[in-house]
Amino acid sequence: MASLMENLIEVLNKESECYEGLLETSRKKTAVIVKGDLEALTQLTEEEQKQTDVILNLDKKRDEVMKDMANVLNKDVNTLKLTGLVEILSSRPGEQKALAAAIERIKASAGALQQVNRQNGELLKNSIEMVEFELNLLQAMKAAPETANYSRGAYSTGSTMGVAKGGFDAKQ
Repeated sequence: MASLMENLIEVLNKESECYEGLLETSRKKTAVIVKGDLEALTQLTEEEQKQTDVILNLDKKRDEVMKDMANVLNKDVNTLKLTGLVEILSSRPGEQKALAAAIERIKASAGALQQVNRQNGELLKNSIEMVEFELNLLQAMKAAPETANYSRGAYSTGSTMGVAKGGFDAKQ
């Protein structure tokens, strides 16, 4: 049981470190989104994907250790949670404290990560809305009315107000 607990705490600490690294990457991503640097955004997104893959692997290891612990404790694997495990460890205050600290560290990192991701999502949404607005503006300028200019022969020589022909065509 002691070695399983050490493994669990080790996996949780590694997972927490990964979440903190992912949080830092997401914070960098915020600045990149504000600047509109697509190359840097692509690189950070790839880096985030690698970090997420590591977290998923650690999550699988944590599940395996939890299954082993449930077998040793004769508990149902589906009902045994980390918080319940902290309560079970009341007779081992050192391990209980280490486990509780690891859980709180993950919760704090994951909560901060959710907040940054929501902020990044809003920034991206606003950027998309701005691009759509600019496209609509360009299309509207292309369809602007003609001026009322006439030649000596009373023919209309009116030009289109706004963008001349050859502007941006969103349909292409």
